[in-house]
Amino acid sequence: MSVVPLRVMVVDDHPMWRDAVARDLAAAGHEVVATVGEGRAAVRVAGAARPQVAVVDLRLPDLGGVEVTRHLAAADPPVRVLVLSASGEQGDVLEAVKAGATGYLLKSAAREEFLDAVARTGAGEAVFTPGLAGLVLGEYRRLAAEGERDGARADDDAPRLTARETEVLRLVAKGLTYKQIAERLVLSHRTVQNHVQNTLRKLQLHNRVELVRYAIEQGLDDDWDDGR
Repeated sequence: MSVVPLRVMVVDDHPMWRDAVARDLAAAGHEVVATVGEGRAAVRVAGAARPQVAVVDLRLPDLGGVEVTRHLAAADPPVRVLVLSASGEQGDVLEAVKAGATGYLLKSAAREEFLDAVARTGAGEAVFTPGLAGLVLGEYRRLAAEGERDGARADDDAPRLTARETEVLRLVAKGLTYKQIAERLVLSHRTVQNHVQNTLRKLQLHNRVELVRYAIEQGLDDDWDDGR
């Protein structure tokens, strides 16, 4: 399968690791627009380099990866962030996602898994190391339950989705990739992407992570199964 070239920035304070990641990205056909070793420099450089995806480590000098993620996700245009970290701690994962990270991958991932995660991040998909997806979805369930107790959005105020959009949204909430959804519903990959984009527009959401949270708030993940 051909790779869609992306403009990628690599942010990591270990030169050898940073250079190795950049080489892998370039070899896969991506354009590495910047390699940076410090957090504040990453935020500053991103404005000129205009990456589509930033591969960000959490442990950075002067400004941590969570804050870097928050700045990049709020940029105009926003940068999609794939956190690449040695830490799989619950707190680190959830803080990164709350800051706007599209994905979170452990540094123990294989090269092909990493490159696939970059491509999927560039396409707007939520990407997590196996085992972390359930953690993130579990936290969203908890937040959704708190929202209900506090008087969350009433059903009458919910945007109207088509039956097919709702069906796709339900599968998104279960953690399925676009390819898996397309196979499940016997649709093309592009059709699934169009349904997701239409749903994002109707709900005034920005990415798949926010879409998953909305689906959970609406109870569309009730039969979610981590084992699929």
